[in-house]
Amino acid sequence: MIDIKVPTVGESITEVTLVKWLKKDGEYVNRDELLCELESEKATFELNAEQAGVLHIVAAEGATLKIGDVACKIDETAAKPENSVQSTVKSESDTTDKQSTVNSEKASTKKEAATKAPTSASADTDKDTKATPVAQAIMSDKQVKASDVKGTGSQGRILKQDVLEVLSHPGRKGGDTAFSREQKREKMSNLRKTLSRRLVEAKNSTAMLTTFNEVDMSRIMDIRKQYKDSFKETYGVNLGFMSFFAKACCIALGEWPAVNAYIDGEELVYHDYCDISIAVSAPKGLVVPVIRNAESLSMAEIEQKVLELATKARDNKLTIEEMAGGTFTITNGGVFGSLMSTPIINIPQSAILGMHKIQERPVAINGKVEVRPMMYVAVSYDHRIIDGRESVSFLVRVKELLENPELMLVGKDPVKALLEI
Repeated sequence: MIDIKVPTVGESITEVTLVKWLKKDGEYVNRDELLCELESEKATFELNAEQAGVLHIVAAEGATLKIGDVACKIDETAAKPENSVQSTVKSESDTTDKQSTVNSEKASTKKEAATKAPTSASADTDKDTKATPVAQAIMSDKQVKASDVKGTGSQGRILKQDVLEVLSHPGRKGGDTAFSREQKREKMSNLRKTLSRRLVEAKNSTAMLTTFNEVDMSRIMDIRKQYKDSFKETYGVNLGFMSFFAKACCIALGEWPAVNAYIDGEELVYHDYCDISIAVSAPKGLVVPVIRNAESLSMAEIEQKVLELATKARDNKLTIEEMAGGTFTITNGGVFGSLMSTPIINIPQSAILGMHKIQERPVAINGKVEVRPMMYVAVSYDHRIIDGRESVSFLVRVKELLENPELMLVGKDPVKALLEI
């Protein structure tokens, strides 16, 4: 019998939560087979079987375990079941034959029942539910299922008024009551607790301000419309907005290095690379995986990395290494319909760019009013390291690059690059 213990997953992590067992107690498992899902304060990971054998579960789902605690045991001396595949096929075949016989018997029974009692459906629905004769008659007449009615009588007995309440509120889900004041409590996950702590820390430890601007998305939308099919055919990924924003931010960060820096004690740490964090809404909370050296990646490589990280986030497969670091963050509240917001800094970084919903609005173009697809953009920044001039200039530069994507090729106007001015 060998012990399967919680492994070390990070220097600062001392405990994890056992989220879900993927195997049952007493089940035979093969070596390296996934046993359960564990969640730390930073990521979700899986525990593998170190040897083949019979699984004996020690820790229950939802339990908080310390690093080194025993999650389960494996009896490696147990014999592997023989001919498991053949027996499974035979079992399924037998089950199918039996099920066919049972279905035939059920069909004849239902046919006889239908002949004897036309209202048997209502009777079957309500026979296990206590109801007054009047309530039963109304449910039968109005074809109301007992499961849709919440009985308020003694021991859940359905009264006449309960049925009338459901009939008077047809859109209300069964079991709901008017003016309900019920509450539900559930334990916060390690990921949610860490997120809460970091958000409060960001508000309390930084001098955070936000500057806004708006971007005319006409050129980018035209490019996507014109090249999306050939781009997808060539690279296997869609041409989204994130690659344009990431590319524009990388160029602007190179011109305004303070936005790409952070404070470490009494020192300022500047980066000559751009590790762009992208905020992704995962099933268990907000996660921020990192695109390493985004300044050196092509548009297609950025889109491929975004797809890879977003998929891992949705499947809870992100590793701690994929979320560690990051020099600047981009978050897109527009996918949820946000028109404008003030994104909060992802510490220890010093700035974050917020994308928002694209909305057609009238704007003045060369003295004329035109309707253009506009997006509000916002940069929240730590005023201790980034001055107003730097933050505003950074955002204006991002706006310029997004409205004129061809500038991203060389970082400046092609004619100015030719003239070297």
